[in-house]
Amino acid sequence: MTITIRPLQPSDRVAWEPLWAGYQRFYEVVIPPETTNLTWSRFQDPGEDMHALGAFDDSGRLVGIVHAIFHRSTWLPKYTCYLQDLYVDDTQRGLGTGAALIDAVADLARANGAGRLYWMTHETNATARRLYDRIAERSGFIQYRKPL
Repeated sequence: MTITIRPLQPSDRVAWEPLWAGYQRFYEVVIPPETTNLTWSRFQDPGEDMHALGAFDDSGRLVGIVHAIFHRSTWLPKYTCYLQDLYVDDTQRGLGTGAALIDAVADLARANGAGRLYWMTHETNATARRLYDRIAERSGFIQYRKPL
């Protein structure tokens, strides 16, 4: 099977929504519809530093999504690319779709002059961590959050 990865277009919204919902179920979060609508509009705005890519199978079905955000860093002179969300349909796991999506974000980051690509996952996400440990280095940093 061949996977084609490309930026998501406005017409992909209906196919993106079930994967976005699956991502939220996996992490046991509920993102309000108005936030989802705003996020989607940012993906479609060329003035925003947010990007959404999709992995499509041979039949044209969207089987994986990834979202990336570019931002400045106090540690690097170049932009940094944060891979915020990565989700692959259950039927496609273990077939290389996640790695292909990460590679596509790395290509996007290079093309936009970023000096680093990074991401996080939950410590209990053993399946993803096996992939990440194979293709990247763990930074050793632990994330903390303070509600505002």
